[in-house]
Amino acid sequence: MLLWRLIPLRLFLMTHKKDTVPLPEDLRVFLTVIRKAGFAAAADELGLSPAYVSKRIQILETTLATRLLHRTSRRIALTEDGERVQRWAVRILEDFQQLRDELSDAHDSPRGHLHLCSSFGFGRNHVAPALSLLAERYPDLEIRLDLFDRVVDIVSEGFDLEIRVGDDIPGQHIGRRLVSNRRVLCAAPAYLKRRGTPQQLSDLEQHDCLVIKERDNAFGIWNLERDGAPDSVRVRGPLSSNNGEIVLQWALDGRGVLLRSMWDVKALLEQGELVQVLHDYTQSANVWAVYPTRLAYSGKLRACVEFLQEHFKGLSI
Repeated sequence: MLLWRLIPLRLFLMTHKKDTVPLPEDLRVFLTVIRKAGFAAAADELGLSPAYVSKRIQILETTLATRLLHRTSRRIALTEDGERVQRWAVRILEDFQQLRDELSDAHDSPRGHLHLCSSFGFGRNHVAPALSLLAERYPDLEIRLDLFDRVVDIVSEGFDLEIRVGDDIPGQHIGRRLVSNRRVLCAAPAYLKRRGTPQQLSDLEQHDCLVIKERDNAFGIWNLERDGAPDSVRVRGPLSSNNGEIVLQWALDGRGVLLRSMWDVKALLEQGELVQVLHDYTQSANVWAVYPTRLAYSGKLRACVEFLQEHFKGLSI
């Protein structure tokens, strides 16, 4: 399969005057410059100097005997040949990566770069410790973890894998559930003593609710389930944030009702620092590994996902 796909590469290179073949590293630098829309930003991501990045692009243009980028003081743009090279570069690097993965499989030792992303709270508290153990098991892996509070396009932003909380998996990607989880409603005893305990979902409209604005979730609306049937309530309160750990602390301070993952509040419920309310209502918060279909047969990715699945197996709520 690899040889068949590399035949068009040979034809592509034959259309150029130079006899030299572009280095994979130069193609990777070129794609990073495009994705980051600038030399300085690309250099920062790659851990290189802007001058070195600029030099590699010049070498690539010389090798291919064409201009790839229009440069101005404010922005860069692809030339027509640059667009062609971009398409080929993606395919070429994928083929090289597949070759490396197959060789890694043959030696049963995953190696190479692995770029992951996740949300702030879950990534810091759960994914990062797991990746530390993954690096210990597979020392030839080079792992990078980026954390966001927004929706991430893992293909266009160059990620191999996203660890995502929630069941909204894009159709063009592959999702493997790592662990089951749910969110519950809870509040501090002091708050419930002061404001009373809600008896039905609509009661929350009269309570101070601590709202988290994460990713693309609707702000101020809690979508829940009761006995498998969906239900929702519009909530409000004097405090809100895009950081779940901050909102959890506000709940512990007695500032309102919180909708939070059992992973984060189970110990607090057992210790009595928080009290669960409206027990029949929950929200699915399963944890998924999401990756592009083109990486379905990646050895290093499979090793990572299987490791995370095993690591989180005993943590189902």
